[in-house]
Amino acid sequence: MRRRAATATGIGNFMEWFDFAVYGFFATTFGELFFPSEDPAVSLLSSLAVFGVAFFMRPVGGFVIGSVGDRKGRRAALMLTVVLMGASTALIGVLPTYEQTGLLAPALLLVLRCCQGFSAGGEWTGSSAFLLEHAPRGRRGYFGSVISATAAIATVAGSLVALALNSWLSPEALNTWGWRLPFLAAAPLALIGLYIRLRLPETPVFVDLRQQQRVEGKPLITGTRKNAKSIALCFFFASVQGLGFYYLATFVVNYLSESVGMPRTTSLALSGAGLLIYALLCPLAGILSDRFGRRPVNVIGSAGHALLCFPAFMLMSSGSGPLVLLGIVVFSVSQALVSVTTVVLLTELFPAATRGSGSAIGFNLGLAVIGGPGPFVAAAIAGASGYLPMPAIYMTAVAAAGFFVVLLWLPETAGRDLRADDDVPLGRRERAGAAL
Repeated sequence: MRRRAATATGIGNFMEWFDFAVYGFFATTFGELFFPSEDPAVSLLSSLAVFGVAFFMRPVGGFVIGSVGDRKGRRAALMLTVVLMGASTALIGVLPTYEQTGLLAPALLLVLRCCQGFSAGGEWTGSSAFLLEHAPRGRRGYFGSVISATAAIATVAGSLVALALNSWLSPEALNTWGWRLPFLAAAPLALIGLYIRLRLPETPVFVDLRQQQRVEGKPLITGTRKNAKSIALCFFFASVQGLGFYYLATFVVNYLSESVGMPRTTSLALSGAGLLIYALLCPLAGILSDRFGRRPVNVIGSAGHALLCFPAFMLMSSGSGPLVLLGIVVFSVSQALVSVTTVVLLTELFPAATRGSGSAIGFNLGLAVIGGPGPFVAAAIAGASGYLPMPAIYMTAVAAAGFFVVLLWLPETAGRDLRADDDVPLGRRERAGAAL
């Protein structure tokens, strides 16, 4: 059952994040078709701004879908997210362009991107709770790595689709109809994802909550009041994780093609290769967190981002293929450590009855305020500074702040009983399951 849950969650998570990631790889195309301007940089920034605006819907989606997970079950929340993401993504594939309908086109794009953000607000935390409530206590890090790895693999798949379309189609065909294909593919993918999730049983933790009549009727209110400190802590480590992932998944490819000046196909190939390496690093990060604990692995990952992001961008700004790939790998090592531990902490840090709501609030606020605007902020820094490695400064500052917060207040949660109703005291450093 555990492996079945991991496989099904991973496949469903892949479907969800393929849909969401495709937009980032076609950001330049969307800039040309929906935000035409004489300056290509302005068009790209407008397209990335829409990408960032969608993140402000993530907390709303997290509040609603997280509450559904706490009141109706983890499985119900996951079915809702895959339907919403699939429908909104497929509709993007049939949108008219600015040339056809004027301002209506970018307005409709914005609405559908917000729907995607709403859905994504419940996916990551919902998948984390569902998978880890099925996982063995001593292997939650390894099982949790499925979520980080499949998100990256989905992004790689998106990059391969974008690379194929850019290679096989003329610019005219790509801008006319080619860009629509991966979005239209969301409809059958969503149906597959829904079918898979319908076949999954509810988690043992939520079954116990229901049988013991401990299901929280107002999880948002109760969770916010009882878990405020954990939500605040979650905001910081989620900000580092979210910003790092969206640098890696969406900003880097556009940075290489627009700022560094590499060919678009080369940029897509290098970005995809780097993401695949990152996906392979995620299970290793999970094993390390099972062996040494969530706290030290997350602290090291945050420190790595703070210290190595600038050198990584110096390598990427060289324009040399091998050095660019090395820079992406350097960035990916820190990101894997942060990402996998974040997945597990979202589940272990919060009590069972308010887990979906509490984790969704902290995680999505971090992504909305810090992570979501990241590609836009980084692109603006690149355009304004004239110094190619400068986009690293935003990631470095966020990681440094996150490092000091987790160093001072992140407790060790490895081994925690996921049925527990108590909060984990912040700053406690001993292993949570040491006495079990």
